[in-house]
Amino acid sequence: MTPLTSIMIVVGGCVIGAYGGIMLKKGSAKFGFSLDGTIKNKNLVIGLLIYALGTISYIIALKGAELSLIYPFVSTSYIWIALLSQKMLGEKMTNLKWLGISLILVGVSLIGFGMGK
Repeated sequence: MTPLTSIMIVVGGCVIGAYGGIMLKKGSAKFGFSLDGTIKNKNLVIGLLIYALGTISYIIALKGAELSLIYPFVSTSYIWIALLSQKMLGEKMTNLKWLGISLILVGVSLIGFGMGK
């Protein structure tokens, strides 16, 4: 597996994990500290399963590239969470949040461009 393939897998896993985070947020509204209540909380269970899939893809990506290259791409999760939260939860994005996302993109791009060195 090439480092580029690993990067693509980890970014895809971040999108999957972000969706899992959205489902966890939805499930948190009905969360209670009981096993029965947790198991019956559909959004919570789906969120945990989806989040686990994202984590498994991250582990797969680690097999093909160095941790110092792959780990910074995990920060794209913040981007996906912001976009999905806006669409699925009706959360608002401020100019400061957009600036933060822009800085994440710049940082991850610099790391990506330096991967061949």
